[in-house]
Amino acid sequence: MIKIDSTAIETLRQRLRAAGLRPTRQREELAGLLFRDGNRHVTAEVLHREAIQDDAQVSLATVYNTLHQFTRAGLLREVVVDSGRAYFDTHTGPHHHFFNTVSQELTDIPADRVLVVDLPAPPTGTQVDGVEVVIRVTPQNG
Repeated sequence: MIKIDSTAIETLRQRLRAAGLRPTRQREELAGLLFRDGNRHVTAEVLHREAIQDDAQVSLATVYNTLHQFTRAGLLREVVVDSGRAYFDTHTGPHHHFFNTVSQELTDIPADRVLVVDLPAPPTGTQVDGVEVVIRVTPQNG
């Protein structure tokens, strides 16, 4: 079981309820890992490994399901960096990312540091909800 003090557990429970989610043991444990150290970017595999290290009894499938439930509820933001790799971001406000293709790390970029202009008109019957930019970077040689 993940070690969280009773005040933090109650705060997590309130946060889950406010998002329309029932605070189950597994949701509480995963939320505790996700939100205990401020904003972070995490893959399902990394979160699963952390949960196992903290003696949480949770499968990788449950981690994936919970991350997607948290995303739908607005607690997380999914950042897809390529077709086979997605990160879950605890910072849900508008912002962009650098993605280091070697270290596989995401770094936040404040929303006001990227200017996107001249967007094409969206398809008929739709509207633009937001624009997210992922800038891929690699370490410089030398």
